[in-house]
Amino acid sequence: MTIFTSNTSINKPINEVYGFLADFNNHQKLMPENIQEWVSTVDEASFNIQNMGKLSLKIDSRISDQEITITPASKPPFNLELKWSLSFDNDHTDVLYTINADLNMMMKMLASGPLQKLADYETQQLTAILS
Repeated sequence: MTIFTSNTSINKPINEVYGFLADFNNHQKLMPENIQEWVSTVDEASFNIQNMGKLSLKIDSRISDQEITITPASKPPFNLELKWSLSFDNDHTDVLYTINADLNMMMKMLASGPLQKLADYETQQLTAILS
């Protein structure tokens, strides 16, 4: 597994950050411009990645005010797990976003940069929206 991480700190209570992330409808606001045709419910989302293909994801598990795990809802080009981990420290919520991707050597060369940029972009957007 190849792991990509990004973290941020948000001056909001943990339940507010968790509430935003626990609803997949809100995740569209975290996505870059190359994500198109977004369709979502509270638990699932499907979308097209420009020049790459369609992806369907589902929230696999929720641990209230701690963690949200997202997995593919249909067969992806490679195994994938997305995880939002939250912790509260005094007056702010620390957020760690992790993308675990099972990439072969060729896919690793092609996808590592875009996946790290995606992780960083999503945490930056989360901070901008909730600040």
